[in-house]
Amino acid sequence: MAQKIVTVYTDDLTGMESEEVQTHTFSLDGVNYEIDLVSDNYDRLFEALAPFIGKGRKIGRVKGASRPRKASADGPSAEELRAWARENNFHVNDRGRVPATIREAYEKAH
Repeated sequence: MAQKIVTVYTDDLTGMESEEVQTHTFSLDGVNYEIDLVSDNYDRLFEALAPFIGKGRKIGRVKGASRPRKASADGPSAEELRAWARENNFHVNDRGRVPATIREAYEKAH
């Protein structure tokens, strides 16, 4: 008997399927939440929370929590990753988060 397992990634906000869905976590009033979003919807979430984040006090980073990654000494910027991805025949959006699969492929190649 053969068995085939198919994983379908679905954006929790829109219900649309996409391979670019990523899981994000956030907390409010001591309750932790997890949501699966494509990069455009993550941008919407981040923009909605930005005024509150900007005025809030940081109390530490939750291990495993996702956040947008900026250019740093730790690795390439999103723009550099997009350019590398296109040169290596990966599909990548012009804006939003760079998918983890592309970051992983970049790290393996370097």
